Amino acid sequence: MTEYQIHTLPNGIRIAHRQVPYTQVVHCGLMLDMGSRDEKPNQLGLAHFWEHMAFKGTKKRKSYHIINRLESVGGELNAYTTKEKICFYASVLDAHFEKSVELLADITFDSVFPENQIEKERGVILEEMSMYQDSPEDALQDDFDEIVFANHQLGANILGTQESVKGFTRKELQDFIAENIDTEKIVMSIVGNITFNKAIKVAEKYLKDIPAKKSDLKRTPPSEYKPQRITIPKKITQAHCAIGRPSYAMLDERRLPFFMLVNLFGGPGMNSRLNMTLREKYGLVYGIDATYSPFTDTGFLGIYFATDKSNLDKANALILKEMQLLKEKPLGKLQLHTVKEQLMGQLAMAEESNQSFMLMMAKSILDIGKVESLEGIFTEIKNIEATQLQEITNDMFDESQLSYLTFLPEQ
Repeated sequence: MTEYQIHTLPNGIRIAHRQVPYTQVVHCGLMLDMGSRDEKPNQLGLAHFWEHMAFKGTKKRKSYHIINRLESVGGELNAYTTKEKICFYASVLDAHFEKSVELLADITFDSVFPENQIEKERGVILEEMSMYQDSPEDALQDDFDEIVFANHQLGANILGTQESVKGFTRKELQDFIAENIDTEKIVMSIVGNITFNKAIKVAEKYLKDIPAKKSDLKRTPPSEYKPQRITIPKKITQAHCAIGRPSYAMLDERRLPFFMLVNLFGGPGMNSRLNMTLREKYGLVYGIDATYSPFTDTGFLGIYFATDKSNLDKANALILKEMQLLKEKPLGKLQLHTVKEQLMGQLAMAEESNQSFMLMMAKSILDIGKVESLEGIFTEIKNIEATQLQEITNDMFDESQLSYLTFLPEQ
């Protein structure tokens, strides 16, 4: 398997490529370094609205033709919006690689946003909002962002508000794109059994004539953080709780050790500290997760769980107890070795997914200008020391700096 390669077009768009043998499927995507945090107060939800509207018509295609273009050959076309990124991507048999690149370029740069489709999609997104509000797990996470990043765009819901979505106009959509798009902050990522020369030739054919564009976009870091404790009554059967705080930014040297610490504490493994205590030992929860999300200039730590209302205080106390144990006692040599091995295994398996690697490659190039090799990451992991983890634990698990959001069942 080759390492990745990068080619930069005269307009600044970068083509990132990795050739993978023994597959007939090619994954490719256009990722833009702009997201919901780049919206102005009167634009809440516009990034996500663009993601939806890109599929609704271009200068040469109607909505049906966009949907059918790859579906008819067994391919998939999709998109997503995050706080800092918008991505349009596709997976197809390699025989249809050029077809997918052409379509991605078309919906990204030549969408026309028909007025009648705007009205329809308004309703679709309002239904999406209702769906999330009907799910306490999803609503909790969205509302908790607003608490941790109060009065900042990172705390705003990616979907926007009902009022903002109801009021969007075609011109506002066009203005948002014109203000924020920057061709030097766009990456086309390609992973499959396609040579680098072919990837460049096809990508150049559909992207080289895109006009070079610079954006004046400057991201403002969140202001001073103030911990909060908020409880909201809801018509639900369980208590749902979020605990967390701001954390380390993308380029902070503590990012990887903290990621490893969060993985040990409440990561996806069934052997996480929180799962072993709250589920396996005491039977208080069905599931509990701790996540760490780094951004350009800050980061986010979140712990999420649901339990019977009568068990809420005990569950919170056990979480704080596990934090305290990590603060007081450094990991032993065998424990540290096991944590490292688990994380390295998880990262290696994640890279086995060509689609996941394609998306990660684009994001990594936009965020840090390169893709770190597994070997390089493994070396960093192996060099992490127990004392380093303990220092981070005492910093990030400071009880006085934690915010809480709890949805409580109504009486």
